[in-house]
Amino acid sequence: MKHPPQGPTGLYILDALLNGNLHQLGTAFTHLLLPAVTLGIVLSGIFERIVRVNLKETLAADYVEAARARGIPEHRIFIHHALKNALIPVITVLGLTLAGLLGGAVLTEVTFSWPGLGQRLYEAIALRDYPTVQGIVVFFAVIVVAASILIDFLNAWIDPRIHY
Repeated sequence: MKHPPQGPTGLYILDALLNGNLHQLGTAFTHLLLPAVTLGIVLSGIFERIVRVNLKETLAADYVEAARARGIPEHRIFIHHALKNALIPVITVLGLTLAGLLGGAVLTEVTFSWPGLGQRLYEAIALRDYPTVQGIVVFFAVIVVAASILIDFLNAWIDPRIHY
């Protein structure tokens, strides 16, 4: 980007939205496309397989057959019975892959010269700025722990049989 949007957050997309500058918003999305695809393509295959396997297993369960026998419409069975139960392992794996996603973000930011915490971490490691490295690693750890707690709450909300 020639001229990054000026704003309080330092996040290109959010600052472009706050400034109401649609051209900079489009430019920010254009520059974000390739790094996002790079991070997402690796995880998409993993999640596709997990969803497919769990959904296939859930659709063959006895309670789904009982719902079909009661005459419940197929789309309602799929959404309310099968998909809801098949999402629990997917959400759990999502929480576990968050740490890998943050590590991938570091490599992606360095590769695409995208300013962010990953780029800052790389620079701090190269300069042997250990307090900065420790601070960013602790921040990433806090994000992973918060995401794990959120995943636990989501699983309990989706499946009432889960209690904490």
